[in-house]
Amino acid sequence: MATQELDPNDPATDAVAMHPPSGPSNGNVTESFHEQQQHQGLSADEIAQYDRQLRLWGAQAQEKIRAADILLLSLRALGTEIAKNLTLAGVNSLTIVDDGLVTQEDLGAQYFLREDDIGRPHADAAIPRIAELNPRVKVSSGGTLGSLLSQQPAFYAPFSCIIACDFDYPTLNILNTTARVAQRPFYAAGIHGFYGFIFADLGEHEYKINREKSNIQTQVRRESETRSVVDVTAKKEPNGKVMEVVTKRELYCPLILANTSKLADDIRKNRRRLKAVPALLPCLRALFDFQSLQSRMPSHTPQDLALFTTMATQKAAELQLPPETLSSDFLRSFLQSLEAELVPVAAFVGGRLSEDVINVLGGREQPIQNFALFDGDALEGNIYCLYSTPPPLTIPGSGISQSDASLNTNGFDTNGSSFDNTGFHPVNPINLDGAVGTEPDFNGDSGFQPAPDMDINGLAPANAMRQEAGVGLGVPPQNVTDTPQPQQNHANMALPTGSEQAPPSENNEQSGQPAGDVSAVRETGIGQGSDAPA
Repeated sequence: MATQELDPNDPATDAVAMHPPSGPSNGNVTESFHEQQQHQGLSADEIAQYDRQLRLWGAQAQEKIRAADILLLSLRALGTEIAKNLTLAGVNSLTIVDDGLVTQEDLGAQYFLREDDIGRPHADAAIPRIAELNPRVKVSSGGTLGSLLSQQPAFYAPFSCIIACDFDYPTLNILNTTARVAQRPFYAAGIHGFYGFIFADLGEHEYKINREKSNIQTQVRRESETRSVVDVTAKKEPNGKVMEVVTKRELYCPLILANTSKLADDIRKNRRRLKAVPALLPCLRALFDFQSLQSRMPSHTPQDLALFTTMATQKAAELQLPPETLSSDFLRSFLQSLEAELVPVAAFVGGRLSEDVINVLGGREQPIQNFALFDGDALEGNIYCLYSTPPPLTIPGSGISQSDASLNTNGFDTNGSSFDNTGFHPVNPINLDGAVGTEPDFNGDSGFQPAPDMDINGLAPANAMRQEAGVGLGVPPQNVTDTPQPQQNHANMALPTGSEQAPPSENNEQSGQPAGDVSAVRETGIGQGSDAPA
């Protein structure tokens, strides 16, 4: 069907003209309706369909979104949310790669699937229902992941953005490197129960901020290690307001460098801000290194728990975090949550990633730089710039090969012993002699107490099947007395302080215990004693 061009005399156009864009979005002023009318690429039908989002980011950004071709890798709970959001936003095409077969447990958090789809490839089963959301978007399957990883970077060049969800760290590095060679924006994301992350590598990205001009002159200058103001122009609106368009440039680094980069100076040199860095950051880095060494997720064996807690200890020290950042409570919750899918967490992380993709495609607003973390247990979301200047990329031979393990291990061998070229030894080797059941016996100086058994009754049925039945993480209850520790009062949370803190739970479990304190360990389920979101 031929596209109907915008006619100023058309009633649909008049209806939009009577309700011009209402103003700022996230502090930035959208283009005026007079400017929107100058973009003749949108039909009257599209203006009617995308009316609300046109008022948020304008017709010029919508035209760029409409021309975008997205490559989405993985269609689990997180990928499902991203596919929904970008399809509704009106991209040109969405290519989905997920040849994994649908199982019973997938039906709990992946709402495009039905019971009849069990045994079919994820992408093939979900694509018809995704396409129903917006007939203007071409939704298709991109084949298998195995064939994708062997493709030349030129294969990725036609795509406007590449998004990879829920992959292990080595695979993310391969995809990130390929996208960088193809000079395409790359996003990696994952969720683990209450926790999630987003990583962005946009290469060199420019964006514009439209705002009302202030009395202070905006200078063309370098604002930070990664951000620079490259252009400033002023214009006068018909209503008399003077607006300025500020063009900024952001520099990004690949995931393999971000995983070893220090926190920004303004955080490391500020004790209060450093103390507020969540334990999720060193735990994610430890998870990445574990996957590089073992090519799998940590299991509930004593050896895996010992290795992971040692890695998490070193990661916290490398980030110069205070010792109290990591606690046995958090490590327990994190390890219990690995690969679990919770729809509210997927919706939040997927929505935030989709919003950033839309802004990047439209060339507007500040994008994520470069690690966004979400802790649903603490109701916190933080963004940290973990940047190191990337070296020039050279790709020998055909395709992209997996990075050498020595680049990713950061001082650990596969036997779990620790070493470091700088001479830093984060924790003493964990003593596994005299282990009780499947749990290692920790001495007081051996690092963090790992997680006890997860109570899977508190999780959705789809996640229960991910747990290894009969594999224990806990130790028998011990006759110890917990010492109450104050909860950390984060600036962006409404938590009780001082005498207003919540009383201890019935099992006397307290949060905030140092990780080496055996008394902090109890056989409790995930989320008990916490304010987890409903």
